[in-house]
Amino acid sequence: MINKVVSGAEEAIKDISDGATIMLGGFGLCGIPENCINALVNKNVKGLTCISNNAGVDDFGIGLMLKQRQVKKMISSYVGENAEFERQLLSGELEVDLIPQGTLATRCLAAGYGMPAIFTPAGVGTEVAEGKEVRNFDGKDYLMEYAFDADFAIVKAWKGDTAGNLIFRSTSRNFNPVMAMAGKVTIAEVEELVEAGELDPDYIHTPGIYVHRIFQGKNYEKRIEQRTVRAKT
Repeated sequence: MINKVVSGAEEAIKDISDGATIMLGGFGLCGIPENCINALVNKNVKGLTCISNNAGVDDFGIGLMLKQRQVKKMISSYVGENAEFERQLLSGELEVDLIPQGTLATRCLAAGYGMPAIFTPAGVGTEVAEGKEVRNFDGKDYLMEYAFDADFAIVKAWKGDTAGNLIFRSTSRNFNPVMAMAGKVTIAEVEELVEAGELDPDYIHTPGIYVHRIFQGKNYEKRIEQRTVRAKT
């Protein structure tokens, strides 16, 4: 069995270079690969195309990469929590492709399954459909969307083993599993790393066949994007 363990985030992202296309798992700030994002910031790679559900916040997650002008293009479905993103978009500094959330997830899934494209009713008759092929199936129009073509997928899991098998916990099982399938090279950072064979196979969400590098992360902040609590009575 192949041991896929690397020493840390710096080694895991060592061959991510300027101009790369990378997927980044997570939803909001939940389940984002904090260690790898920080390593990319420190490495200061430029001209990146980032595929992610959202763009982090101003001082955390992908927001740190935006602040440092590392991102050339964002492909996302929701970006409303980042003022720097908004500023770069409106000034023309940043290319943006906003995609319906279900379409974003399914294009990731298609890449993992080896499918070249999908057909979806989402976006038909809107600006999203401009310049794209529309086909009719059983009297209903569907928009053709291509599967993503990402050089790297970077995900964060709760537990993993040395063979790359991954378990995601609760809400962090969001975009992480579908992105883990979809990168040419998949990098996983985990909170707990165990030996191969220690994870119950019935609880594994992503088989190790999809994962190329894995390491145990550290110092996770796990910020809450919008904290809402009940008023004291």
